[in-house]
Amino acid sequence: MWQHSHWPSTWFANYPKSDNGLSLYAKECNTVEGNTTFYSLPHQDAVARWCDSTPDHFRFTFKFHQNITHVHQLQHCEEEVTQQLALLSPLKEKLGVMMLQLPASFGPEKLSILDTFLAALPQELNVAVEVRHLAFFAKGDEEKALNQLLIRHGANRIIMDTRALFSGPLDAGGADKRAMLEEVRQKKPRVPVNVIATGHTPIVRFVGNDIDDDNQRCLLPWVKKVKIWQSEGKDVYFFCHRPDNKDAPWLAQQFIDLYNNDNPSLVLNNLSIKSQPEQNALF
Repeated sequence: MWQHSHWPSTWFANYPKSDNGLSLYAKECNTVEGNTTFYSLPHQDAVARWCDSTPDHFRFTFKFHQNITHVHQLQHCEEEVTQQLALLSPLKEKLGVMMLQLPASFGPEKLSILDTFLAALPQELNVAVEVRHLAFFAKGDEEKALNQLLIRHGANRIIMDTRALFSGPLDAGGADKRAMLEEVRQKKPRVPVNVIATGHTPIVRFVGNDIDDDNQRCLLPWVKKVKIWQSEGKDVYFFCHRPDNKDAPWLAQQFIDLYNNDNPSLVLNNLSIKSQPEQNALF
C-alpha cells in the first residue's frame, strides 16, 4: 500500500500535510505492491493521477484482477486481460511488473494453461508469477517443470517468505496484537522459501512479525542474496509486510540498515523515519 491513516503522523510527519499519499510515498520508496487491482480496476482518471504523482524512476507492481487468476484461472479471459493492460498502459515504463497471483488450487496439472496464458501476453510485459500449490515447493519434477516454464517465458517467480511471521508465540508482539497476528497467519501461506531467479526481476515478498530479532534473523540471508542478484545485473524488488502494515516502513528500514551495514560503500537511501524518534510502541 502507499497510504495508511497512521502514516501522516508517523512516517510522513516531517512532510507538509498532503492529500496525496502516493506522492509522499514515492519520495521515500521507488516501487509499490499494488493489491488494489486484484479486487477492482481503477478509473482511467485514477491511473493518470498515479502517473502524475510519481517520479520517472518509480515502478508500480500491480496484480492481475482476481477474475483472471482465481475465477477463470487463466482461461477464457482474453478480453479482461486486454482491458486491464489497456487501462494501465498510460503508466508506460512505470508499470514495472504485473503480478500473477495464483490460488492454491492451481496445481501441476494446469501448467499447460499457465504456459498458454504467458505466451499470449505482450512480449514487452514484465510478468511475475506467485504459486501456492505445495507441489511447486517440494523440489520435485513438478517444481522443476514450473521453473523451466517460467525461465522459458522470462517470467519471474515471486518468492514469499513468511518465516518470521510464523516465528514465536501469538502474543509475541503484545496481547493487544494477538488477534491480528492470528488472523494474518491464517491468511498468509506457510510455504518453503525456495530461492530462484527465473527472470530478470526477482521479487521477494517478505512478511515479518513484531519482534525485531525474528525479522533480523530472516532478513540477513536476503541481504547477501539481493547483492548477488544485483551483481548479476538483475533488478530486484523487495516488498516488506508486517501483521499491521502501518508498521511496514519500520521493517523496510530494518532491511535497509542491514543492507547498508553489510557494505557501506554501496548503500540504499534511508527512509525519513531514520531521523525521527524511535517508535517504541511498535516493538
